[in-house]
Amino acid sequence: MNKPAVGSVGWMDLTVKDAVAVRDFYKDVAGWSATGLDMGGYEDFVMMPPGGGETPVGGICHARGPNEDQPTGWILYIIVANLEHSLERVTAMGGRVRGKIRGAGPSGRFCLIEDPSGTVSALFEQAGD
Repeated sequence: MNKPAVGSVGWMDLTVKDAVAVRDFYKDVAGWSATGLDMGGYEDFVMMPPGGGETPVGGICHARGPNEDQPTGWILYIIVANLEHSLERVTAMGGRVRGKIRGAGPSGRFCLIEDPSGTVSALFEQAGD
């Protein structure tokens, strides 16, 4: 599987209070299907495109557990080459780092940021080969 290019959007998550209801909304409206992702006592969802595509379109997550501090709404995960360097640039350019660097399993690691307008996204550094 090819890794997303640096600078591209590699993933997106929607964090909400009731992920089950919103999962069903997107299943009906967009035709997405859902695969449960065990979060240790509850499930978040990986959403797949209609027609059995193999590449997920994003995730729908409950605003609890590791996502408790995330704002409601879609969060884009922007691929960066060096997470620490990019986080330094966030603050130098008038943004804010929100929280700590978190692992994303074998895929890599990420950190939420806020740009100078107040919009939240995440920077994601992919794991090496």
